[in-house]
Amino acid sequence: MKRVVITGIGAVTPIGNDINTYLEGLTTATSGAADITLFDASLFKTKFACEVKNLDITERLGRKEARKMDRFAQLAMIATEEAMTDSGIDLEQINLERAGVIWGAGIGGLITLEKEIEDHTLGSGTPRYNPFMIPKMIIDISSGLISIKYGFKGINYSTVSACASASHALINACDYIRLGKADIIISGGSEAAIAKPAMGGFNSMKALSERNDAPQLASRPFDAERDGFVLGEGAGTLVLEELEHAQKRGAKIYGEVVGSGMTADAHHITAPHPEGLGAINVMKLALSDAKMNPDDIDYVNVHGTSTPLGDKAEIKAILNVFGQSAYKLNISSTKSMTGHLLGAAGAIESIACILAINHNIIPPTINHFTDDPEIDAKLNLTFNKVQERKVNAVLNNTFGFGGHNSSIIFKRFEA
Repeated sequence: MKRVVITGIGAVTPIGNDINTYLEGLTTATSGAADITLFDASLFKTKFACEVKNLDITERLGRKEARKMDRFAQLAMIATEEAMTDSGIDLEQINLERAGVIWGAGIGGLITLEKEIEDHTLGSGTPRYNPFMIPKMIIDISSGLISIKYGFKGINYSTVSACASASHALINACDYIRLGKADIIISGGSEAAIAKPAMGGFNSMKALSERNDAPQLASRPFDAERDGFVLGEGAGTLVLEELEHAQKRGAKIYGEVVGSGMTADAHHITAPHPEGLGAINVMKLALSDAKMNPDDIDYVNVHGTSTPLGDKAEIKAILNVFGQSAYKLNISSTKSMTGHLLGAAGAIESIACILAINHNIIPPTINHFTDDPEIDAKLNLTFNKVQERKVNAVLNNTFGFGGHNSSIIFKRFEA
């Protein structure tokens, strides 16, 4: 099996529009939540979200190109540009037929779909849709746009598994490289679903926090008074590369992907298994794939959405898998700061794991005020402020509606 390393990273998040500002947001316990500005949310039960802020997309992409893309693809292109620059890849020196893109998104061009339907139904009624409507809307367009920009002629597709989409993209990309079928794959995920259909739909499910009086305090994983997740948007890109290929070109190496797992709860369309059975199985698979024991892991970046059922089930699963080693772990949910990026969550959270390894820090779980009696208080859930420790190996969990579970293990690189 080939070894897979990370040689470039890029991010656009609600707490930072590049890697440096994202890291600063993580280490300063910053909340990205605020009142919604992307549309008039005054009639919705939830009036806030974690939006990307202070980003001039037209300036970054050019007006002509930006107009051809939905917001989720725009964010993907900006994050990928940073990752590609960071990687130092010379496109004239690599085999473009062995370079590919595998990208994740759970919803795709929802803003475009909403606009086109509104323009038609509220306008003349004449069915004259934008010729870019379909390519702007379809989920796979981000992977296509990335391959077109950089000339990557290898594998190219997108994964769709709700909130596990980006993690599944990363796992698929790693497996493809491990099998020797590619040298480089751009992978990650993007989402931009802060729109009326998403807010209305999630509100009707009672999935979102309705803490409108204090948005920055709303995402509170593991807190006894958590009342749902906060919707976020953004993108994260990882340049995954076969080790020998990276070493030959003298690439900077952030870390190695050493194991992964994918399972299904086979239980309910939205609720996790109450005992976390799917989560238990997926973490065990990841550890087995990495040939690691539970006590080899220093930090678990949890799915941790701030929902009453999900947080509790995930902690049960961690205790089952890690046993006494669970009390030596740092555990945290960076969704407490970024909100839940749905299909992009696995990408920006994987980057948080890589930053933890490279900077020997544990990003916190912010907004903890009241212990939940059903969550073991002896666990180190890294509440409210960053912690420093040596971080050699990190496990990242991402779960999605439909019962999709994924776990990825990142490790400090050793030649």
